[in-house]
Amino acid sequence: MRRREFIVYFGSAATAWPLVGQAQSAMPVVAFIDGGSPDASAPRPTGFRKGLSEAGYVLGQNVTVEYHWLEGRYDRLPALMTGLVHRRVAVIATSTSVPAALAAKAATVTIPIVFGVGLDPVKLGLVASLAQPGGNATGINFLAEEIVPKGLRLLHDLLPKAVHVAVFVNPSNVAIVEPTLRSVQDAAATMALQIQILKASTIGEIDDAFATFVQDRPDALIVIPDAFFFSRRGQFVTMATRDRIPAAYWDREIVAAGGLMSYGTDYADACRHVGVYTGMILKGAKPADLPVLQSTKFSFALNLQTAHALGIEIPSGVLSIADEVIE
Repeated sequence: MRRREFIVYFGSAATAWPLVGQAQSAMPVVAFIDGGSPDASAPRPTGFRKGLSEAGYVLGQNVTVEYHWLEGRYDRLPALMTGLVHRRVAVIATSTSVPAALAAKAATVTIPIVFGVGLDPVKLGLVASLAQPGGNATGINFLAEEIVPKGLRLLHDLLPKAVHVAVFVNPSNVAIVEPTLRSVQDAAATMALQIQILKASTIGEIDDAFATFVQDRPDALIVIPDAFFFSRRGQFVTMATRDRIPAAYWDREIVAAGGLMSYGTDYADACRHVGVYTGMILKGAKPADLPVLQSTKFSFALNLQTAHALGIEIPSGVLSIADEVIE
């Protein structure tokens, strides 16, 4: 790793938490791992802390939480997991990152793991079954394979004349790219859409991908869920607005930042469930006995100001089903 993971506690102000070796109490230590950056991922740790609180745990009183931010650098995971296993943290909690969940599962069969993933955890090999996980891992599936095609359909309803759609993926997020792309391509075929796949895993590659639009301009674009992309939401929104390209995302936070539309799960609520399960395990519950949950809260958000800037008139039928309209 080029630099050491840092630990941040989000409360009324940001303060550094000590490493376990420097801890001043025997409180259980939970490692919370997020693929994004501290500033960008605030709703996730907020939801996690809320879940911990519901389970009876308050930071600094009866539990210590370390926050490890990958900032899109999934290559940091092996070293991070080695350290966590060596120090025998009480629980490893991964917010909404398939790579982090898989790395945790590969690193330990004894330390409890609570995950948030967007793919079937049985197919991923994280659990034996949804009802009876059977090992040291359990958590919640927020159904990315289902929500991304749904987002594409809503984008098509919003722009019925669109034919050529660019799809942004992060190739370094290997586990989620292939199955999610497959579901998007299947959905696109039913709507007679032409899909152009754009790969980016760095800031510069995002710039380069947008530069291709000068010669091969899509009618719209959709961004596949990824923590790095979320941390770069300002870049996506700015460039899509600059190039006047309607874009669909998966998180309403991106729409609040100026994106046109999003459809996705409530990630703060998903992380709340991760927090609740973490608290239950700290009290003695076994991951093997806690069934994997599935997200039930989904949101379709629209930004009217962005639509107006792009010259898009939102069909009344689409507007009527929006869960949130940002004006």
